[in-house]
Amino acid sequence: MNQSLADLLTEQASRTFIGRTQEMESLLETLDASGPSVTFLHGIGGIGKSRLLSAFAQRARAAGASVIVLNCHLVEPTEAGFWTGLSAALGEDLTSPQEANTRLASLHAPVVIALDNYEVFRLLDAWLRQTFVPSLPPTARIILCGREFPVTAWLSAPGWDGMFRAIELDGLAAGEAVELLAGKGISEERAARINRIACGHPLALTLAASTLTNRRAPVLEETAINRVIDELTRMYLADIADPLTRRTLEAASVIRRATVSLLKSMLPDAAPQDIFERLRALPFVQTELDGLKIHDSVQQVIATALKAADPSKYQAFRRAAWYQLRSELAAASPTELWRYTADMLYLLENPFLREAFFPTGAQICTVEPARPQDKTAILSICKQHDGPVAAACIGKWWHAAPQAFHAIRDESGKTVGFYCMFDAALLDSITIPDDPIVRSWLDHLRENPLPKMQRALFMRRWLSQDAGEAPSPIQAAGWLDIKRTYLSLRPRLRRVYFALRDLPAYASVASTLEIRPVEGAQVRLGKDVYQIAMLDFGPSSVDGWLARLAAGELGVTSDDLLDVDARELIVDSRRVGLTALEFAVIHYLSQREGKAVNRTSLIEDVWGYKYDVGSNVVDAVIKSLRKKLGKYSKVIETVPGFGYRFRQSQPAMGSPTP
Repeated sequence: MNQSLADLLTEQASRTFIGRTQEMESLLETLDASGPSVTFLHGIGGIGKSRLLSAFAQRARAAGASVIVLNCHLVEPTEAGFWTGLSAALGEDLTSPQEANTRLASLHAPVVIALDNYEVFRLLDAWLRQTFVPSLPPTARIILCGREFPVTAWLSAPGWDGMFRAIELDGLAAGEAVELLAGKGISEERAARINRIACGHPLALTLAASTLTNRRAPVLEETAINRVIDELTRMYLADIADPLTRRTLEAASVIRRATVSLLKSMLPDAAPQDIFERLRALPFVQTELDGLKIHDSVQQVIATALKAADPSKYQAFRRAAWYQLRSELAAASPTELWRYTADMLYLLENPFLREAFFPTGAQICTVEPARPQDKTAILSICKQHDGPVAAACIGKWWHAAPQAFHAIRDESGKTVGFYCMFDAALLDSITIPDDPIVRSWLDHLRENPLPKMQRALFMRRWLSQDAGEAPSPIQAAGWLDIKRTYLSLRPRLRRVYFALRDLPAYASVASTLEIRPVEGAQVRLGKDVYQIAMLDFGPSSVDGWLARLAAGELGVTSDDLLDVDARELIVDSRRVGLTALEFAVIHYLSQREGKAVNRTSLIEDVWGYKYDVGSNVVDAVIKSLRKKLGKYSKVIETVPGFGYRFRQSQPAMGSPTP
């Protein structure tokens, strides 16, 4: 029987799996009827979590269990994204916990759902804990595998006692480390010396085996494992004599994952399949379903070194990747959309966005839909920071739309913050409280209506107990959860409205993220004045917004030069009006991006069939458009003796400029 590449990789990983006897036994206990319902396997990067999970899955299947493994890197961290990933794994379309329960109950028991790389799924943690996991049949088990320690709610929330187990993965035992190195051809004596440096860390051992075979081990004992990996990576790279392999590694270090098409865009003078295979052969590169992944610790070393040594090459690689990703994103199917969004996010070095979508560090807060008992704490926080008039207004919203509130809890479970946000469409189904802030938003929407099928969110209020509306770790936890809503509503989400008492506190963040004050829109509640602000994602919704932010960092032209619905240009977030002819011409050219359009076709299709106008009229419209485009005027290219060509995408790196 033919095996897939994934099957062969799993089998190979199992054959070379060493040690972890105690941890494996703990995982296998999940198959028992009395075993924990949820197991959280965690440990630092490179410690071997994914390999242990893969070996467990093979052992569990051999024991008769059904095992479904989802790589969270490939799943959009929204409810819809999770259902899409789980549906693909189970071979049946699922849209609700009830449907999942029925499907899982029909499988051979016990059933294990394992979520690998769970650290990138923090956006969905509360929903999984509160909604999905409790709905599972008694025969189902969950294994969460990630770098970070579980949020405290898994440990402290009522009902989880005895049903939850955390397993922290440490380095391999000395004998296991020597065995791993022996399998790579290193003598027992030398392996013991190397392990004194690597401290049983599998990635460090693998790097050491590839780097130190023919040289003395460096003096790195009693050094932090991250420093060991840094030094071993640098030594490994120094030994790569082939310049093409080095260039391929450098290119791959600036992107989330490497595909043939991305490598081709960054290294157009190389054979793409050849450099893809060179990359795959390296000891710290893993083959995943969406491409090749350099281990994070190694990737960071390579990217940091490249940025320091040759910042222009570093930036050029990122630009080339941006153009390729933007091109692929335009044609991506709904099931593939998240991977391209994640790739675009990875190109962003903006710390606000990177931290929001790829969080790091301790998880000190939990964000959950508010419960009835949260009302007192939420109104108390609001009264403390906004005063009695504003608190009374928030109280009316609690009565009208309690589902709009989310509580932010600390490690003890105490409510220390909240946010209130809702879709503007909610107002059609509730009695709207008398609220001057929401009235101002509705006025703006009436004066600036949304295109058909596009939606707006109202971010009514966010506050923390200690810092109010000012930036704080508590607010960061809330904004992280809000990003999940952004993703779940794309591609229809167009605007988000805000109201702030202290706009300067958010000025730098707001400007970077394109949040703009609404001119002349201020509202008084009690003694305080609130500034109305808005984030307009543009016609391409959240993905277009992210592409623009990346474009701004990289100095390239973004997707949304033309807002077709508004019939306007968007030039560096500034809207520029167009005449009817200007819009018709640039829309016609943009729909044929990359293709040369002759003047005759332009005249016949835009002005009207065989309309009698001279070519100088066309030239005049093009000249006016270029003036309005400003520094982006070169997107309309002249094709001598023929006509014009619209080209937002820059040529591949290294190829001649047309």
